[in-house]
Amino acid sequence: MKVGIVHDSPVPTLSSRQLMLAFMKRGVESSYLRISRLSSIMDEHGIRIMYGSEAGDFMDALIIRSLGFIATLEQVFRRVDILKQLELSGTLIINPIESMLKARDKYASIMALKAAGINVPPTAVVEEVFTAVEICKKWGDVVIKPMMGSMGYGSVRTSDPDIVFTIAKTWLTHGQPIYIQKYIPKPGRDIRVFVVGNEVLGGYYRYALNGNWKTNVAQGARTEKIEKLDEEIIDMALKAVNTLKLHYAGVDIGEVGDDFVIFEVNAAPQWSGFMSATGINPSDKIAEYVIKLLKN
Repeated sequence: MKVGIVHDSPVPTLSSRQLMLAFMKRGVESSYLRISRLSSIMDEHGIRIMYGSEAGDFMDALIIRSLGFIATLEQVFRRVDILKQLELSGTLIINPIESMLKARDKYASIMALKAAGINVPPTAVVEEVFTAVEICKKWGDVVIKPMMGSMGYGSVRTSDPDIVFTIAKTWLTHGQPIYIQKYIPKPGRDIRVFVVGNEVLGGYYRYALNGNWKTNVAQGARTEKIEKLDEEIIDMALKAVNTLKLHYAGVDIGEVGDDFVIFEVNAAPQWSGFMSATGINPSDKIAEYVIKLLKN
């Protein structure tokens, strides 16, 4: 049994190293693979997957931690096609590439969750400056985000139509659609829940720094373990992960009075904040889950 951890950092990231160690502790061979070095060759011998200049038996499973920095649409197609070819050849891909792409596309994932009856914020994606301005006037307080981004970077909250105009005009100049959500007031915190398979490992509060509205750990948010998760949160998180057909994910949930709303589902979540708050290392649970799938 061989498992590959896929990223594109020249040096294995912390989560990649933790996953490799988790598999090694369970007697499973694991390797770190840079996605930019994977290639597919089709000739009279069939279709072969190469890593650099090397061919041969490939992994039984791949855990996709990142598709790497992508500058062009052609790079997206190439990397996705290779992972699809591996799926077709019988390699277990965690998370499945189609599911990962849907989760990474914020609007596509929100649409899927909404269609499944899950509570999500009012959301729009536009490519016209004045449409963005009118949405801001209607909703009042809005958050503008990159359609594909992480850790809260690039997200801007405003209720000023002039600021929306400036951001929209700038982004559209660079070919970036405008993704807008109505701002949902939070009690200074939100909730991150970690799911592996059909199990919720736990959850924690992420408290924003004083004067900041962002609750991302990467932006300095303080974490606090939730001792007992509300059953509604557990059901909501599991439903979201199953809707997007993911094997594991981080689910970001907001409290709205006595109700809850899902902001985002992350198909390749970082877990340092989760570990520090709960003491649970998700890499162990992911390794156990993948080994079980391979054995079955």
